[in-house]
Amino acid sequence: QVHLVESGGRLVQAGGSLRLTCLVTGLPFSDHAMGWFRQAPGKDRELVGHITWGGFSTYLADSVKGRFTISRDNAKNTVYLQMNNLKPEDTAIYFCASPRVSHIVTMGARSDYWGQGTQVTVFA
Repeated sequence: QVHLVESGGRLVQAGGSLRLTCLVTGLPFSDHAMGWFRQAPGKDRELVGHITWGGFSTYLADSVKGRFTISRDNAKNTVYLQMNNLKPEDTAIYFCASPRVSHIVTMGARSDYWGQGTQVTVFA
């Protein structure tokens, strides 16, 4: 059974930093791209970014580019989201996800693997 477990979310002041962690079990981790999504109150879930299975390529949404980075450690079955210079508009529940199919980066479907989310709240 596949499990994705996020951690690291908390209350932080604007301008601060957080690192989110997603530990994955039950999946051939090094064969799967990983992504981070977020959902703010009253808004649709949106893609923050993703990283390929080998970690050689990443994508970040324009809204976080230059502030967030995605990395992974395949030896630890873990993907990270480093968030710097946080803004109140970054407040959301953050989810990690992975496609059901290996070696593709397209993700976000309900049928993909999802974690339960971790709350990030940024106050001014």
